Amino acid sequence: MNFRDKIEPHSAAEVKVLRIAAAWAFVLLILDQLTKVLVEQNMKFGESIPVIKGFFSLTFVTNKGAAWGMFHGYGMALFAIGLTVTVLAVWFLRKLCDGYAERYIAILTVLSGVIGNSIDRIWRGEVVDFLDCYINKYHWPAFNVADCAICVGIAAYTLSVLVRPVPEDAQENSADEK
Repeated sequence: MNFRDKIEPHSAAEVKVLRIAAAWAFVLLILDQLTKVLVEQNMKFGESIPVIKGFFSLTFVTNKGAAWGMFHGYGMALFAIGLTVTVLAVWFLRKLCDGYAERYIAILTVLSGVIGNSIDRIWRGEVVDFLDCYINKYHWPAFNVADCAICVGIAAYTLSVLVRPVPEDAQENSADEK
């Protein structure tokens, strides 16, 4: 299997990529939940432990909203949205991936983050954040492993879409429609 080539649907190569992507997503999900439990058990709420002075700390905070605290208090709605996104992404996985291995990995990476934060919303009623990046007084909102998975997965998927050539038959269909 060559990662430059398209994967045929229902092929052994597709099964192999799906297994790798699922294993990766599972590792990310476990890492996300484990780090959150470790933070809860070993830090006081609001406590901050500098790791790289002036740049990075572990800071125990929670978030009842989505990214950067948006939609604060809409935890169940966010859970429903996350569940819907997960179901739709799995349902349309082949279409979204278009036969490219990195897209399978990217989408399952995103889903691991969505599921990780959804578990928090159900189990804790809020999402645990603890990775705190800043430059002196300028802080980026704290985040967690699930947030990283979502961002990296979206970036990887976007990069794949931008870099991969559009198939010739798709270009011809587009030209015919004009």
